[in-house]
Amino acid sequence: MTTRNDDEETPLLSSKPKRTPLPWFQFSLVLFLQLAEPLTSQVIYPFSPQLIRDIGVTNGDETKVGYYVGIMQSIFFVTQAFTVLHWSKMSDRFGRKPIILTGLFGLSLSMYCFGLSRTFWGLVLSRSLCGALNGNIGVIKSMMVELTDTTNISQAYAYFPIAWSTGSTLGPMIGGSLSHPAERFPELFGASEFLKRQPYFLACAVPATFAVIAWIVTFFFLKETVARPVPLSRAISFRKDKEIDANSGTAEGQKSVPLRALMTRPVLIAAANYAFLSLVDISFRAILPLFCSTPIELGGLGLSPQIIGNILSSYGVMNGIFQLFFFARIHDRWGSKRTFIAGVSSAIPLFLLFPLINSIARVEGLSMTVWLLVGLQTAISILVSVSYGAIFIYISAAAPSRSALGATNGLAQTTVSIMRAIGPATANSLFSLSIEKNYLGGTLVYLILLGIVGSTIFVGSLLPRQIWTASD
Repeated sequence: MTTRNDDEETPLLSSKPKRTPLPWFQFSLVLFLQLAEPLTSQVIYPFSPQLIRDIGVTNGDETKVGYYVGIMQSIFFVTQAFTVLHWSKMSDRFGRKPIILTGLFGLSLSMYCFGLSRTFWGLVLSRSLCGALNGNIGVIKSMMVELTDTTNISQAYAYFPIAWSTGSTLGPMIGGSLSHPAERFPELFGASEFLKRQPYFLACAVPATFAVIAWIVTFFFLKETVARPVPLSRAISFRKDKEIDANSGTAEGQKSVPLRALMTRPVLIAAANYAFLSLVDISFRAILPLFCSTPIELGGLGLSPQIIGNILSSYGVMNGIFQLFFFARIHDRWGSKRTFIAGVSSAIPLFLLFPLINSIARVEGLSMTVWLLVGLQTAISILVSVSYGAIFIYISAAAPSRSALGATNGLAQTTVSIMRAIGPATANSLFSLSIEKNYLGGTLVYLILLGIVGSTIFVGSLLPRQIWTASD
């Protein structure tokens, strides 16, 4: 693990120190493990609207699809909001590795269950299980900070989106192409009665199996980054252990940081910006497949799950390339605050393009102009993602102490999970309400989302131009 200096948050005023090489083997393992997250979350997006239609919960009412898709997408983040801080604080005490193993187990189990579910409440239960058992998001971010220092952290965050982008590419591709496999590939799966009864199981089983592989890789190869973690054998014992109470096993042998100690101005500002950014981003990600699958006359594009999967996958490819080659340069040139604000501001044209694309499709059908605008929207959505790298740097700098790193990431992730629970359900419900009641010609949802973008820009203005120092 790379050792970090005590004054690691101090801005560089003159010459820049030589960049510390990244510990590539362990860093690559962390990126590989992170891939399980977007694979399991993104795989359901292309077929979610069709799945809701297939299980019959809407009774054929197309305007109700958005409500149920939103609930199904949001429930993951509802249960995660209740548990992610708990998992992150446990990782400070018991180490990152056992918590990551638990999270990968939860991802795998829940995705197998999701693929086997044939009722709406079965889907909800599976997604709830996935959110409750998975605390890897905050834990992996803490591990990344522990593997880097101030000279190479922006380089690390430039690589970090590769995992998410790869998952965002492969997940929709898998979900779009492997749903209803007996119909799409009759020569391979046409004789399988199981896949005819469970048309979404194969699409869900692929990322679930990847999570199993990631669990094995973690168990054998990933090194712990917490210096002196408490052994799990002592943590699960039924006797009281005074030694554990006296020394919680954090990185510096200090007691666990209480929640009130995290309520500092830097932590609250960084967490608030992360939360608002996530609300904007998840609202767009939730509405996009619903918009694409909704008939043109009702305000969408009427596309199949396969085409929707291709659109989402193209975003993953473009985002990965852009983040890898441009994020570190943009961040080093503009600084964290300007990078964050610029990324959030790009959501304004992003939402304005939805009604424009539909209005042209109503006149011209799926013309070349429509597809060019869809491509433009996908390209612009990449700019929103640069804000994540910038805000992650603020969050790691805001931690009150080294031993509170996991708890700080956990608190930030809790606020994000709350926003991501609100986002899909609210955005998709507003989409359905707008087309059902024809509010402002079906565009009310986009006006509300533009208001959220404006609020996010205001919250972003509270960020300091220079990263916080230990004395802030």
